[in-house]
Amino acid sequence: LHLVLGQKRPHMLVLTKDGRRMCVSNVESNTVSVEEMKKKITEWTGTNVKVGKGPEGIDISPDEKEVWAANSGDGTVSIIDLASKKVTQTVDVKTKHSNRLKFTPDGKLVLISDLGSGDLVVVDAASRKEVKRLNLGKSTEGILVQPDGSRAFVAVSGDDKVAVVDLKTLEVTTTFEIGKDPDGMAWRK
Repeated sequence: LHLVLGQKRPHMLVLTKDGRRMCVSNVESNTVSVEEMKKKITEWTGTNVKVGKGPEGIDISPDEKEVWAANSGDGTVSIIDLASKKVTQTVDVKTKHSNRLKFTPDGKLVLISDLGSGDLVVVDAASRKEVKRLNLGKSTEGILVQPDGSRAFVAVSGDDKVAVVDLKTLEVTTTFEIGKDPDGMAWRK
């Protein structure tokens, strides 16, 4: 595969629903690679899009029109139009070290974990404005949104716990200990 040729520290990867496009945050190159499958799974073409400093958290909007990359080095989010592969907007979300970024299934909210402050930043996707900032503890990392969009589970690795956030009230409903240094999470069917 041609995947992210020449980029430094590829970190997070997201795919479109059909698996024919993938986007990769390249932390040390300050780019997001947009890779597109040609006719065969072994044939890909890529475009490296310059973004803010240190992109880490990344997600594709549910309508697959935009890619959002959380830039850990400058507290911003770069919004990329997936069709043109160009940054259309950079939003200052004032994070110390953004780590993960996830859309809610309805595409209305974007959740950004701030490893540096322990915050979860909630952004309205349409207005690009912060609607809530919740301090969850030390070192927020992985974010898992329940498929029905009702709750988010946020790993608070510095406190060895997971915080559960109600996505309607934007309040923490509970926390639970999960073991040492939690981060990535996934649904099991």
